Amino acid sequence: MKIERNPREVHAPLASYTHQIEIGPGGRWLMLSGQIGMRPDGSVPDAAADQIAIALENIRYNLAAASMTVTDIVKLTIYLVGEIDSDTRRTALANFLGTHAPCMTLMYVSALASPALRVEIDATAWSPT
Repeated sequence: MKIERNPREVHAPLASYTHQIEIGPGGRWLMLSGQIGMRPDGSVPDAAADQIAIALENIRYNLAAASMTVTDIVKLTIYLVGEIDSDTRRTALANFLGTHAPCMTLMYVSALASPALRVEIDATAWSPT
């Protein structure tokens, strides 16, 4: 069981996310380490927008390896270094999530594991089977 809620006593979500998702008994959990904007060949593009797109695709590949899809994501945590255009970020997330709206947290941090990295996204997914 997965129930998404946006309580009317809380402000409406500011983007494509849900304030809470209740998970019932059973099912499978998948916890992903933070995915970065690194291609399989080890290269990292300079542009944050490209890094966001690659990190989201890395999440998609991890989900597929566990026989899950984007709609199984219940929580995304996004870590960004420096200012990144909010429209660019929202567009990338909308392209990735479609109409799915998991819980989401966005944090600006001073640095990630390498100076080249400007984006890291971790995900938690749940599937009833």
